[in-house]
Amino acid sequence: MSANLGTHTCFMAVLPVMFWCGKPYLGRFMTNILAAGVFSSGFVKDLLCLPRPLSPPLTRITMSGSAALEYGFPSTHSTNAVSVAVFSILLLQDPELSISPQARLYLQVAAYLYACSIVMGRLYCGMHGFFDVVCGSLLGAVVALAQFYLGPIRDEWLFSGEIKNVLISGLIVLLLVRIHPEPADNCPCFDDSVAFAGVVWGLDIGGWHISRTQYVDTAANYPSAIPFNVEQLGWSKVIARIVLGVGSVFVWRAVAKPTLLTILPPIFRVVESLGLDLPRRYFKRASEYQSVPDQKDDDNVIPSARDIPQMLGNLRNRRRAVSIGPQSEADAYEALAYRQKRRRDSIKGAETSLIAESKLANDYFANLPDIPTQSRKRSLSLEEFRQQMGASLSELSPIAIGSPQPEKVNGGSETFMKAEDEKDRSELFATVQKVRVRYDVEVVTKLIVYGGIGWIAVEGAPMLFHHLWLSTYRVG
Repeated sequence: MSANLGTHTCFMAVLPVMFWCGKPYLGRFMTNILAAGVFSSGFVKDLLCLPRPLSPPLTRITMSGSAALEYGFPSTHSTNAVSVAVFSILLLQDPELSISPQARLYLQVAAYLYACSIVMGRLYCGMHGFFDVVCGSLLGAVVALAQFYLGPIRDEWLFSGEIKNVLISGLIVLLLVRIHPEPADNCPCFDDSVAFAGVVWGLDIGGWHISRTQYVDTAANYPSAIPFNVEQLGWSKVIARIVLGVGSVFVWRAVAKPTLLTILPPIFRVVESLGLDLPRRYFKRASEYQSVPDQKDDDNVIPSARDIPQMLGNLRNRRRAVSIGPQSEADAYEALAYRQKRRRDSIKGAETSLIAESKLANDYFANLPDIPTQSRKRSLSLEEFRQQMGASLSELSPIAIGSPQPEKVNGGSETFMKAEDEKDRSELFATVQKVRVRYDVEVVTKLIVYGGIGWIAVEGAPMLFHHLWLSTYRVG
């Protein structure tokens, strides 16, 4: 959820640039950028499985517990923030942009400040290290440059071709979803990647189809641009469009999702019986369940309508949440390894100290002329040495001079360490936040649901506005 809140924030941050540029269809470009950022950063996260900074010793501050379930490298927030900033700055360099140099400068400075605040905020919150945010920022810059220079070429290929180009685009999306790495731990990055991949496919389908209709703005120099003018519409109609458009998304999701989760499991069981399924780790196969139960917080991108009042209440009473300790399996393994290393170093240091004391005692007694050597070896011990040197009884060591072997104490240091490791393992994994149960049909469901959301954004809603007299002009 945290990564996608960052994505939504990035989209809101670029709205001023879109307004000043007078190109509302740039929302499609921004969606592609954010989708590429989420997908590519999630791909690398699940491929390398590098955890977030260890807590403790670091104190982690976060507003979302689910964010800690993801791996740390690279930072998705940094990727999205930098991609938005770089793309906005590139747009503002356009000499044909009809804004004053002063406004252009203010927007550029705002873009820099926005990206820096997000990147530094991830360090301050303890959610990422320097390597995470630097590489995430570089990835974001690459995504922005690719969209700015190659995005128009891709769109020209898509819109100028026949339906086969849309199908090829869809096959590429499915291929990317299929080859998405399977992580070592149950990480939710894949869910977010699937959602944004579905949105991109929906944008392609809707954009391609509406570009062949009379609803588009032929003067916008973009195939799927829809005419929009605030002065002609008036703010009452603009607000009505927003309410109706957002409502359409929630209605579609509320109807499509439960319907698909009901009809897909039997189909998946048939496919599985034929040996044609593509199972994915951490997802229950259709043969292992009868139906998909209604689960809370099962969508990290768009919440259900029933959760909105609670979310608004949480925003009103929001306080800084401080989470100390492991919050995911990756965190727990890192903390366990950290404790094991500290314990081994401590025991090794104790052994070195005992051996040094034993050597010092032997050297001391070897230099006493009035004690026979053989008698010395038989009777003197480190305990006697400490007594002669004035050590208190509480400091006495049970290890004799002739056998400085700490591993024999208290059943052996190795046995002791194993017991402590098991104790730590039980303690750490008991506090780890568990990822909800996920089902194989959710992948296809998410692709269809979010593909429909993308289609509504570029074609479904504009056509609805036209028929409800909420468009800039009537067709025909």
